[in-house]
Amino acid sequence: MRIIAIIQARMGSTRLPGKVMKKINGKTIIEILISRLMKSNQITDIVVATSVAANNIPLVDHVKNLGYNCEQGSENNVLKRYYDTAIKHSADIIVRITGDCPFVDYELVDDAISQFTTSGVDYITNGSPPSYPDGLDIEVFSIEALEKANKEASTSYDIEHVTPYIRESNKFKTKTIRHSIDLSAHRWTLDESEDLEVISNIFNYFNPDIHFSWKKIIDLHSFNPALFQKNDNIERNEGAIMGKGQKLYKRAKKVIPGGNMLLSKRPEMFLPNLWPSYFSKAKGCKVWDLDGNEFIDMCIMGIGTNSLGYGNSEIDDAVQANISKGNMSTFNCPEEVYLAERLVEMHDWADMARFARSGGEANAIAIRIARAASGKDNVAVCGYHGWHDWYLSANLKDKSKLDNLLLPGLDIAGVPKNLKGTVFPFQYNDFEHLKFLVENSNIGVIKMEVLRNDEPKNNFLQKVRALASDKGIVLIFDECTSGFRETYGGIHKKYNVDPDMAMFGKAMGNGYAITGVIGKREIMEAAQDTFISSTFWTERIGPTAALKTLEVMGKQESWKRITDSGNFIRQELKKLANETGLKITQWGIPALTGYSFESNNAAAYKTLVTQEMLKKGFLAGNSVYVCTEHSKEIINSFLESLEPIFMQIKKCEDGQDVNQLLDGPVCHTGFSRLN
Repeated sequence: MRIIAIIQARMGSTRLPGKVMKKINGKTIIEILISRLMKSNQITDIVVATSVAANNIPLVDHVKNLGYNCEQGSENNVLKRYYDTAIKHSADIIVRITGDCPFVDYELVDDAISQFTTSGVDYITNGSPPSYPDGLDIEVFSIEALEKANKEASTSYDIEHVTPYIRESNKFKTKTIRHSIDLSAHRWTLDESEDLEVISNIFNYFNPDIHFSWKKIIDLHSFNPALFQKNDNIERNEGAIMGKGQKLYKRAKKVIPGGNMLLSKRPEMFLPNLWPSYFSKAKGCKVWDLDGNEFIDMCIMGIGTNSLGYGNSEIDDAVQANISKGNMSTFNCPEEVYLAERLVEMHDWADMARFARSGGEANAIAIRIARAASGKDNVAVCGYHGWHDWYLSANLKDKSKLDNLLLPGLDIAGVPKNLKGTVFPFQYNDFEHLKFLVENSNIGVIKMEVLRNDEPKNNFLQKVRALASDKGIVLIFDECTSGFRETYGGIHKKYNVDPDMAMFGKAMGNGYAITGVIGKREIMEAAQDTFISSTFWTERIGPTAALKTLEVMGKQESWKRITDSGNFIRQELKKLANETGLKITQWGIPALTGYSFESNNAAAYKTLVTQEMLKKGFLAGNSVYVCTEHSKEIINSFLESLEPIFMQIKKCEDGQDVNQLLDGPVCHTGFSRLN
């Protein structure tokens, strides 16, 4: 009987890359594990099974240099990799060990093999259900069971994790070895950097001995528990239920403050602990996560950047053609001139343009120019205008001043206190308050979104324009979000009110980084009296993408299509709410339509919608940023999938506890610090 221990190992761990090659006291984890297994009296041979991915070459070479076989097989079909390895090495019985368990004890292995050979079962384990410490998991099974599983298993979970089909299909005789005391809360496996610290603590304590019994580790824990505390908060088998994106986000939070670069894309804003977090590709209105799962994006579509859908071929082709010619040079790219001319042509009140690559930058540029032109520091603002000091300084006087302008709870740590009293928020449609600020706060600039949630009332925009003109104030319209949604250009064109300056972003490059500031000549020329300059504002990808995006928009009249779709979604959502007896408040322009449940449990209901729609293959929350790729068929499917969730929410409004329906925490609703 050939009893082959097959160690499953790879370099591409999502949470701790290269973990099996990490070193403790000069020896790699895989080297320590093999050495401990070599003490077995029953194992015929030890083989490492890894994948064909190129990053595993160092592991393959290392194992072979140690004098052991290392086979390479499928990256994703680990079950087949195991089977092929077992057949190649003529295995009769397979002992499955994972490379992240350096404390696996040969005595436990030999006992498992003995029980397997005498009990007449197809499969035996000490880990399902677990009673031994996490990291001592052993599975023993016959080649016949492995062959049958390889032929019949079909789910990605079964294929990736090798043995679930044998354990759970009820087609095999199985047995579990249990310890007399439940020790499953102990964590000795290697998945996270915290695990490596604990494992290192243990080996350092016993150094130079690496063959100590697992029982000695239990004893060590009893009199020196501090050595084990670092990974106490990690759940057992957490990796088996987490997707690659969730694992990567957990890793990201250790090296990126806040976990990512954009608050609005934090997983906590959607479905804490369960959101896929990262994409592998995107096309049309579909997104694929790192595990290859396909979703229809009925959510924020790149935070409103892709009104023409993801990966528009005309735009991508134009960008790739110019990349092949070179993206950067000592010279300037001609596309910036063509784009400036195009935007000025679209807005007959404007004469000049400056470009950047983000909305925050465009806002900062506009404020600098406007202050320089007006000769005054003080700014009245209405709406959301980015993360820079000038804007957040509004909260220096009162930390809640900006709460009603999109994101509540924005903190002011790091914002210079001497900016206090320079930015004054006012509410949309509250002309009297704005007039008060102008008359009492030496306002030189009025900066506002043309609209976000509410339509202008009582000629509000016209009154603002007249006030700015009468007082010599520079009027800026922030169109980073609203531009190209309802008109071909700024949404201010819909209301026949011209500003002195306007900013555009998001949709203008259909996913490529480009933002613009346009304005009247006498205002924009003030840019030459101050320093506004940045290296990467001169690359050509952004302007190239914008030029082609504007061309495609013009051909498709995309603003009309997404507005019509948004109005249809809004109408159907209201109908659905009425039919299910729910009260909702709708907000946003049609192409960026959103709704909120009128309930104290609104955040929990939004979380439930996201959770259940994700299971149905949709990225969804309580807003839909519409793109031209959202066909009527897709929209109808989205609405049909939403109906039973609304019905469930109505039951919660009638007394059922919504928290009992959630698989994780409630989503965040504003800025908050992550632990």
